[in-house]
Amino acid sequence: MPVSFGALRFNTDSNKLELYDGNQWTEIVASSPDSQTGGARGLFGGGILYPATLYNIIDYVTISTTGNAIDFGDLTSVAVWPGSALGSRTRGIWAGRETPSLDNRIDFVTISSTGNAQDFGDLVVTLSSGITSGASNSTRGLIAGGAGGSGNTIQYITMASTGDSVDFGDLSAAKYAVSCLASSTRGVFGGSAPAYTNTIEFVTISTLGNSADFGDLSVGAANGSGTSNAIRGLFTIGLTPLTNAIEYITIATLGNSTDFGDTTQARFYGSSVASSTRGLYAGGAPSPAADFNIIDYVSIMSTGNAVDFGDLTTARRGMGGISNGHGGL
Repeated sequence: MPVSFGALRFNTDSNKLELYDGNQWTEIVASSPDSQTGGARGLFGGGILYPATLYNIIDYVTISTTGNAIDFGDLTSVAVWPGSALGSRTRGIWAGRETPSLDNRIDFVTISSTGNAQDFGDLVVTLSSGITSGASNSTRGLIAGGAGGSGNTIQYITMASTGDSVDFGDLSAAKYAVSCLASSTRGVFGGSAPAYTNTIEFVTISTLGNSADFGDLSVGAANGSGTSNAIRGLFTIGLTPLTNAIEYITIATLGNSTDFGDTTQARFYGSSVASSTRGLYAGGAPSPAADFNIIDYVSIMSTGNAVDFGDLTTARRGMGGISNGHGGL
């Protein structure tokens, strides 16, 4: 029986997980960020507390533990819907925001330290700097969609450098409030506003070009979040209407998402980060007039409901979440 691209197997001779790349079985190498960075950290930057308190604060947690978030520093400005949040092993980057007007600035921090963000450059498509979405591997960060007339644009930056973004290609349509995640090769985008679509699409991060169809979420969704390890991608649904559902995909394949479990609370405009084993969900809003400070987590390679992790330093929605241990690395 022929083997399909993206199939997984456990090699009992080597005791390693392997993936079929279309020609041969290749070992999945999962290097630990603990040995390279001192531990996988999750950072949550910016946000808004209803009705109009805007934040520039950055919180951080150590993903392998549980407990409350700690102050990391500040973004260069207040940031609600702080655009695309991107992470490499060393850097956390926030690209675009509303302050409350659209702002095209890009900030960065060094994840293993603490301190205030510094200027990285600017987005070249300012209209996409409102409610954008981001995915990254260790080399490139992608900024996709956004509020405004250029909302189908995908831009990219080189994570280790500084400078302005560059055109990558286009999404299938103008959209915003997309949930994004990545492996080292693919960036994946699920759901969107204003139409509350169930579309999942993807790009190959190392190339340039337009997105292609991946599959579908079970329902039309927007204002959720995406997170992943190298194998699985998890989407929270957000508004369809409001739900606490989590669905998952296998990133190397194509196909529709599958039920994973539930977060502890139904929410929209929450934020998520990941290590190779855990996905964390933080903040968000249970209604237009309230906000959460809660953080909960799941084990990515199992299925099941989230459990309590701790609390943010303050309740808010619309943060940008990054980590130095997600699936794109």
